[in-house]
Amino acid sequence: MRRWKHSCSAPALDYATTGSNPVVSSPAVQLGSVVPFTTMQGAVSKNMVESLSVPTFRVGYTITTDALDELYKKIKSKGVTMTALLAKATAMALAKHPIVNSSCRDGKSFTYNSSINIAVAVAIDGGLITPVLQDADKVDIYSLSRKWKELVDKARAKQLQPQEYNTGTFTLSNLGMFGVDRFDAILPPGTGAIMAVGVSQPTVVATKDRKIGMKNQMQVNVTADHRVIYGADLAAFLQTLAKIIEDPKDLTF
Repeated sequence: MRRWKHSCSAPALDYATTGSNPVVSSPAVQLGSVVPFTTMQGAVSKNMVESLSVPTFRVGYTITTDALDELYKKIKSKGVTMTALLAKATAMALAKHPIVNSSCRDGKSFTYNSSINIAVAVAIDGGLITPVLQDADKVDIYSLSRKWKELVDKARAKQLQPQEYNTGTFTLSNLGMFGVDRFDAILPPGTGAIMAVGVSQPTVVATKDRKIGMKNQMQVNVTADHRVIYGADLAAFLQTLAKIIEDPKDLTF
């Protein structure tokens, strides 16, 4: 079974071809103790509470990943990461649906963001951070992969600069590496949408000639700000994203 591989210290959407789900170990704790938030945990808490004031909705979609699997196998040796491939595909789809890349900050207007900056949720010691792949629609897949590795290293060392984690216009969150098939993500304040990515796994499907076949498929769920983005907007975006992933030849241009 292929899984979207994720490291607890700095997750990356890379593949593991075999093996069981990663085991998440919890640090030793003193039961009954009261622990104050770290600065990062406090910031996360503030943002999550702020998110509750935004009217959100969710749309899910099933995407076949067989072609993406094959592309990844061919170019992995050149340093390409699955995170970069997924970010690139998402950015290309957003370029065709700018409303999904928009944001509403004051409740009275919204902004069509001039850049497509893909933030990717990363768990680090004591909290969560979202390194940003800026202008992901314009950067080639090889440069994007190198940039992602640089951001992961900085995240692990806690050396990210503010512009490297607070400039995202669309966020990706992945739990597929843990065998999670679907989940909902909380919308980061000041953004229009976030996409939750589940595990890519073999699935029995009906073929066009009414026979039974097997395909690798993943579930994605997008949470969006309903003040700006509507159901039809997300449906169209997800259809475009699926087409790009299921026929990914343009990802390497």
